[in-house]
Amino acid sequence: MRVLVLCSGGDAPGMNRFIYTLSKNIDGELFYAKEGFKGLVKGEIFKIDEEKIENAKDEAGTIILTSRYPEFKEKKFFNKGVKNAKNFDYVVILGGNGSQKGAKSLNDAGVNAIFVPATIDNDVANSFYSIGFDSAVNQCVYVVNNTMPSIQSTLQTSFFEIMGNKSSLLTETVSKLVNADYTICEEKDIDYKKIGKVIKENLKKEKATLIVIKEKIKNVYEIEKDLEDMGYYVWSQVVGKLQRGGKPTKKEIKMVDKFALGAVKIIKNKERGEMVLADEKEKIQIVEY
Repeated sequence: MRVLVLCSGGDAPGMNRFIYTLSKNIDGELFYAKEGFKGLVKGEIFKIDEEKIENAKDEAGTIILTSRYPEFKEKKFFNKGVKNAKNFDYVVILGGNGSQKGAKSLNDAGVNAIFVPATIDNDVANSFYSIGFDSAVNQCVYVVNNTMPSIQSTLQTSFFEIMGNKSSLLTETVSKLVNADYTICEEKDIDYKKIGKVIKENLKKEKATLIVIKEKIKNVYEIEKDLEDMGYYVWSQVVGKLQRGGKPTKKEIKMVDKFALGAVKIIKNKERGEMVLADEKEKIQIVEY
């Protein structure tokens, strides 16, 4: 049995753990495509180094590398990928919505492609959990909780910009956990009158103001300047890559192992390539594309 694994799109804490668990449970050889679909197309395919993946199993990121490779949508590149993929009994693909589409295209082309949701945004269609989400939330909460005592000392207003691409789930989850004073998930939420009212009420209580904002709405530093021009004392922070860099949480590891064993089940049963998703109770479901 020859199995190929690749990571596509943004990295997510838990990817290394997935590869480790997969390598320990399949009956056969495990290979990887360097930098995801790019490596698949270019033929940059190598055997997994068991020692390296064991040493990295509890680390964030992915030692097999990942990338965004829009060229995979082009016929000439896609066909090269299909040709290389067919040298393996199964191809396991970790990623988000774009990767899911790529996996389906490979499956439709006759490749036994297994898709596993792995994105901190947790926005993969039909899956209630994606690898990396809990760890990303944990990192955001850590940043906020270890920043606000300093913000409180000077009664500032602090914005924390959270990743999430088009999904607000990460921002909303973090906002609830840190008990934010105001949350911005859409452009209409940038209401300076409302924000000013919250800041003024907090200042009366000698309390700093905590605001959480989703990325890609408006430059957080522009909002900061607008509020400072209105007379408010503001400090902002883009949490950014810190969200991806934290070690996988205990919950993450538990979920990752479930996903990996779901992929192993498909391989052992010699089923046609399918998706390994999580239902609303975070139970693993193996479903067709």
